Amino acid sequence: MSEVKDNLKYTQEHEWINTDGGNIVTIGITDHAQNALGDLAFVELPEIGKQVSKGDEVAVVESVKTASEVYTPVSGEVVEVNEALTDNPGLINTAPYDNGWIAKVKLSNADELNDTMDAAAYTQHIS
Repeated sequence: MSEVKDNLKYTQEHEWINTDGGNIVTIGITDHAQNALGDLAFVELPEIGKQVSKGDEVAVVESVKTASEVYTPVSGEVVEVNEALTDNPGLINTAPYDNGWIAKVKLSNADELNDTMDAAAYTQHIS
């Protein structure tokens, strides 16, 4: 059973979003997604300063099985990326909600968060 954290928001494409930072949100892929992908071998991070629109590809994660796009659930500017993933993409496998985060985005439209799922809805989505 995949771990789903109560304090996060989720997308149908298996991204999570942490809104604790006010207008700066943290994005990553869910435990369910990393389990499906298997051991990650490479992460292509976005550039800091990149403007993204909701639904845009923001990163690519590659495992021995496949490559998968990571989509941003919100519009805004990429203000930070998890450089640790460059040398250790497996952080997503071992700690998808902690050290395995992918990018931080400065929100340009907080209303887009209304289109995400809470933990209960995401749990139902993956069951």
